[in-house]
Amino acid sequence: MRASKMYLYTLREVPAEAEIASHILLLRAGFIRKQVAGVYAYLPLGARTLRKIENIVREEMDAIGAQEIKPSILEPAELWEESGRWTAYGPELWRIKNRDGREFCLGPTHEEVFTDIVRQNVTSYRQLPVQLYQIQNKYRDEARPRFGLIRSREFVMKDNYSFDRDVEGLNESYQLNYDAYCNVFDRCGLTYRPVEADTGAIGGTGSHEFCALCEVGEETILYCDSCDMAATDEKADFRDAVFPAEDEKPLEKVFTPGTKTIEDVCNFLGLPQDKSIKALLYQVQVTNDDPIRYVAAFIRGDRQVNEIKLVNALDTPEFALTMADEAAMSAATGCVGGFTGPIGLHDCTIVVDSELVNAKNMCAGACEEDHHYINVNYGRDYKADIIKDIKLLQEGDPCPVCGKPVKSARSIEVGQVFKLFDKYSKALGLTYKDENQQDQLVQMGCYGIGCSRTMQAVVEQHHDDNGIIWPMSIAPYHVIIDLVGIHDETQVALAEDLYARLQKAGVEVILDDRDERPGVKFKDADLIGIPIRIVVGKKAADGIVEYKLRRGGDVLELSADEALAKAVELVNAERYGK
Repeated sequence: MRASKMYLYTLREVPAEAEIASHILLLRAGFIRKQVAGVYAYLPLGARTLRKIENIVREEMDAIGAQEIKPSILEPAELWEESGRWTAYGPELWRIKNRDGREFCLGPTHEEVFTDIVRQNVTSYRQLPVQLYQIQNKYRDEARPRFGLIRSREFVMKDNYSFDRDVEGLNESYQLNYDAYCNVFDRCGLTYRPVEADTGAIGGTGSHEFCALCEVGEETILYCDSCDMAATDEKADFRDAVFPAEDEKPLEKVFTPGTKTIEDVCNFLGLPQDKSIKALLYQVQVTNDDPIRYVAAFIRGDRQVNEIKLVNALDTPEFALTMADEAAMSAATGCVGGFTGPIGLHDCTIVVDSELVNAKNMCAGACEEDHHYINVNYGRDYKADIIKDIKLLQEGDPCPVCGKPVKSARSIEVGQVFKLFDKYSKALGLTYKDENQQDQLVQMGCYGIGCSRTMQAVVEQHHDDNGIIWPMSIAPYHVIIDLVGIHDETQVALAEDLYARLQKAGVEVILDDRDERPGVKFKDADLIGIPIRIVVGKKAADGIVEYKLRRGGDVLELSADEALAKAVELVNAERYGK
């Protein structure tokens, strides 16, 4: 491709909207342009790289026997109503109506659609297993889109769905997809880690996230160097502390003026924070027509609540859980802001962290202004509606598997695999007849890769102060030839010869023949991140060019033939990312 003919517009200034390096560079290098908040256009360079990621995904999906289909992004509301997610999915679901008033959504995910497609045709065990996938745009009405393609309202995603006779078959399909995902991210040049994850709005009970490690990621993962434990902070279990034997003391109410925080009350009473009970007040409301349900969650004073664990304990959608209006909750339940404890509450769901059940002689709010109880004990003084681990595992806490301190890292989620089991087949009636002509529910799996998010995650891991450093496998072009003197016949002839020979060798190449200063061309080459740069300049008459790798290393002066051979060899070795 000749740069003089390309739609290539790079930016010298940092766009005001961009916050992280990868977002800044994709905008500056002319890969994407913002249309509205959370919605981006992919310009020619961006479209090429995105297509290469999609093709890597296709190759790995095809290799495990999955077949690509192209369903509509418009999904009828009745399918979502069958599964129960039309209301439960929440405000991120982009709902629309046609001229006849029929309701649809723009697909954020396709469990219902794929289940419906398969139930129309699959009736016998002889037709299973089967895997179907798609790659297309998805839509989620994010409340706060940010970080470019990392959290956007429109994004490109691959979904694969497996349909098996039994759980054993599902486990095999899950492992096939898990291994294929490792191949995809290896080929894209990502440093990543698969970790146990919460299933969220998709459902099911088994899941792994593939997390690209970087300092600015939205995900926090916890891992242990002493064992194989690795999970997102949303999913990670927390090992309950073992308390020393202690006799229960008499319950006592004490005056604690102005002590609304755990730190204040423990300092006032001379207690360590692990001898206190922290209260967090929530309300649950799925739709505006539903009555508000109040929730009081209690954990040890030195812990943090994991709200995803709390959502799961309450069996409610994540969006439906919000912090309570304290005044309204106080009138309804008897809680008192800053002085709430589990004794004396009414008309609310009390969730107690599992660690507190065996904790003795704790301090807790008395549901009375400026008063706390001491010597509070579970069972004798208060009880729970729900007892669950609702603690947030953090760096330095004991590993739930081996007990050694865990470490944490930031990451970007680029893929996730789920075991759905019969969640959707049961809801939508997807069954098959076994060898005995008995109806059985199909066991399903779901496997997603964020193709557009993967593109930005690669940039976040592969860049320097000068721009992007693309891995060969997904670079928009493999080689850029910078022609220094566009009016010098010798330089032009050599550049054109290299350009033609590289193309003949199957190398994707840009010839920068623009009437620009050499410095501009060099800066643009670094910014857009083409892996190999060949400069044709003053030594063209001697057949000498400069050869430079974008990822670093010395500038080499080589003959044109040597540079061509070296470029072709490297491209062929790395273009497939294996």
